[in-house]
Amino acid sequence: MIADPLILSIILIAIMFVFLLSSIWIGVSLILTGIVGMLLFDHNLPPVISVYDKIGDLLAGSLFDAMNSWSLAALPMFILMGEILYKSSISTKLLNGLKPWLAYIPGGLLHVNVAACSLFAAVSGSSAATTATVGKITLDELKKRGYSKELAMGSLAGSGTLGFLIPPSLIMIIYGVMSDVSIGKLFVAGILPGLLMASLYSFYIMYKAKTDPSVLPDVEEKFTWADKWHSLKDLAPIFSLIFVVLGSIYGGFATPTEAAALGVLGALVLAAYFRAINIEVLKNAILNTVKTSVMIGFIIAGAVFLSQVIGFLGIARAMSEFITELGLSPLMLILLIGIMYIILGMILEAVSIVVMTLPIVLPIVVLAGFDPLWFGVFLVFMVEMAQITPPVGFSLFVIQSISDEKIETILKATLPFFIMMVITVVLITFFPEIVFYLPNQMIK
Repeated sequence: MIADPLILSIILIAIMFVFLLSSIWIGVSLILTGIVGMLLFDHNLPPVISVYDKIGDLLAGSLFDAMNSWSLAALPMFILMGEILYKSSISTKLLNGLKPWLAYIPGGLLHVNVAACSLFAAVSGSSAATTATVGKITLDELKKRGYSKELAMGSLAGSGTLGFLIPPSLIMIIYGVMSDVSIGKLFVAGILPGLLMASLYSFYIMYKAKTDPSVLPDVEEKFTWADKWHSLKDLAPIFSLIFVVLGSIYGGFATPTEAAALGVLGALVLAAYFRAINIEVLKNAILNTVKTSVMIGFIIAGAVFLSQVIGFLGIARAMSEFITELGLSPLMLILLIGIMYIILGMILEAVSIVVMTLPIVLPIVVLAGFDPLWFGVFLVFMVEMAQITPPVGFSLFVIQSISDEKIETILKATLPFFIMMVITVVLITFFPEIVFYLPNQMIK
């Protein structure tokens, strides 16, 4: 009984990879995989039902269900907010405002990458936008000032992935829609793990600065208190936007979708305040938002259809029974799933990993006793790792395009920060209270 669905799952995975490797769009690949699975195993259907009728019903229903979600409306709003901040000069203001406050910490301005990525992630939700925006500003500037370019690239690669973890997170929105977990709780649950990982990055930079002075410039840059107070005029508006977006969610005044709309309005106000908005900037931001939103929406629709096919053919149930019969401990199970995600991250990008694996993996981890809220944060960590693992580490390509360095050099620089990610995952696995503490306070 179990063998057939397990064999079917292997066949479907093989078919899916054939479609993906043939350069067909990811959404189309997922839909075609589901159709082929239905056609190959139509003997499971009652004789009175045509397989073509069932495919049509499932496809039409899944496409409607995938897009008929008010929570999903937050996705294009947060993307647009990030695009406005990216296309205007607001991100440059953020970096300039942080410089005077970080110069005296061991490691100096190398901490700018961590701090700027953490803050920009909190107003964009996009790892790619975070990495590209901060990297374009910091890499050349840090090199000119005499800082280690290798350490600057490594900290940028690691910190850039915070766009997936520190809310508002596009991956969390997708996970919440697909798993029926509260997006607001996911946002809150990601805060402490995100700050923990950012802190580990900073500790590593301080350690390197203390043990290897060559990573720092020969002449220490000085800032006066006047410089610090002057920088507040650049930082205060950006902190205000973060407070409005996240505070409205955590305070219960707005849903994530409503907060996303507030974020877009706030980004427009900031861009007007800094005199960094014009028709061309707005046009490019909207165009990029439409492209990204349609791409992600199509992928989600294809994944929902494939997940319904998987459920219809009994694969998820059979996989859950099979894993249960193996007698694996919960920790061993989550270890194997983590390794699987790291391997997938070497060949697929983040959104694809989530939408293709979640229909199969989530029932298994819930059956093993893991909370779907905790697993959402765990999954975000896994796709963060996918951003900096070769050969399809998207953040690696972004850094290569803005640094003109060889991919091997970037990989070597990124490795310590990848290890910091692994350490953070281990900590939230053995101490899940790190994930649950803030959501529990929110419930009270």
